[in-house]
Amino acid sequence: MIKNMSILTSSMSVEKQFMPENRVQQVELLNSINDLHGGVVVNIEQPMDSRVFSPLLRASISQWRQQGKRGVWIKLPIEHANLVEAAVKEGFRYHHAEPDYLMLVCWLPETTDTIPQNASHRVGVGAFVMNNQREVLVVQENSGKFKGTGVWKLPTGVVNEGEDLCTSVIREVKEETGVETEFVEVLAFRQSHKSFFGKSDLLFICMLQPRTFDIEKQDLEIEAAQVLFDSNTFCLAST
Repeated sequence: MIKNMSILTSSMSVEKQFMPENRVQQVELLNSINDLHGGVVVNIEQPMDSRVFSPLLRASISQWRQQGKRGVWIKLPIEHANLVEAAVKEGFRYHHAEPDYLMLVCWLPETTDTIPQNASHRVGVGAFVMNNQREVLVVQENSGKFKGTGVWKLPTGVVNEGEDLCTSVIREVKEETGVETEFVEVLAFRQSHKSFFGKSDLLFICMLQPRTFDIEKQDLEIEAAQVLFDSNTFCLAST
């Protein structure tokens, strides 16, 4: 039945896989784009039967796992809601919905799922941690905008639902660097728009005082962590 169906291919790509005895098998995959955090985003733009979508999704997931991809996002316009059940059967879950689309997500690796929860506004914190020698705690990230740039930046992160700013910034510093801190005050904040899937973003820069001084960086998100004396050598930005 499926072989006789007519489908649009703008949401698919074809990849060649070499088989024994020099045979080549063409494997159809879903089109996707890489995001900044080691994952992929799939935008379903053309109508597709769920019986065609299911094997394409399974083959694509297999390929993404081989490539070491992490989070997989599928954006389904409301007119393609017929594909929701097929995606859920392959391990996807709802992340957020807007009037014209549903976003589904799946975490592929056998590690802690670090996909952020959805919110109308994303609230972030940045930690300005300075010791008695006026040295500032900074990090280099191994994902996101500054990956591979050599830029040192303040530890930053997202405030969890129901979490106070002071608790969040202390937690982020501990998670990223292993340093215990004490909240002092909010130094500044800024607002930006269309930051994360079109949502607005609030970032609060907070001053913290270190209570411990041994740095133990988090390998999952942090490439390096150290203290710097010259404040001109690091970046205040969060993304």
